[in-house]
Amino acid sequence: MTMFADDVRLARSLAIAAGNLLLALRRDQRLQGEALGKAGDRQANTLILDALRAARPDDAILSEESVDHPARLAARRVWIIDPVDGTREFAERRDDWAVHVGLAVDGMPTAGAVALPAFGRCHDSLEPPALHDEARPLRLLVSRTRPPVIALRAAPLLGATLMPMGSAGAKVMAVMNGEAELYLHAGGQSEWDSCAPFAVALAAGLHCSRLDGSPVTYNHAQPLVPDLIVCHRSRAAGALALLASLG
Repeated sequence: MTMFADDVRLARSLAIAAGNLLLALRRDQRLQGEALGKAGDRQANTLILDALRAARPDDAILSEESVDHPARLAARRVWIIDPVDGTREFAERRDDWAVHVGLAVDGMPTAGAVALPAFGRCHDSLEPPALHDEARPLRLLVSRTRPPVIALRAAPLLGATLMPMGSAGAKVMAVMNGEAELYLHAGGQSEWDSCAPFAVALAAGLHCSRLDGSPVTYNHAQPLVPDLIVCHRSRAAGALALLASLG
């Protein structure tokens, strides 16, 4: 328990530090568009990885912005990092982007922090917020740029309205914070898109799984997550049954 708490505190401190760096970069009007996105990815990644290598030298790291080393596959503890989840939104100076610092132990999302710097918030798996009651009509979160067909088909059957949003982490945190009721994605993501958010959401008591109900696991040779659903546990069985009926 002490090691877990220390891991979460480390994740939180790094997510907040990277978020502060990114906010400062975003205030620099000399950086626009793609140049801002690239600078944010690079500088936040360097900050997080340098600190992790100093604090946890025996752990492996998988980051969106670094060369992948196959040696991580033999490691029990792997930090999975997305220094800017939602680079497009960050570069557009929108608010729906996040910083993900997650730790998978034996393939399971164990500790994590998700910073939402534009909102001044950071959620972690040590002290996640209490879940809110669900609202009506249901709000179904989908990708801004590639909403999955299955979500478009499921929404009217669930009596849900679609809510496009950028960052995957921002979407998971929106379900946890009562800003939406469900998040569906299909068509593939990378492990760094969901490891930290799932660690936080699971600690809060949400249901997080693949669309067939199986758990999402991490540290695979191909770090891909084909699909996922996040919702309240009381809604999971019905939502999964509906998705199965839609194929």
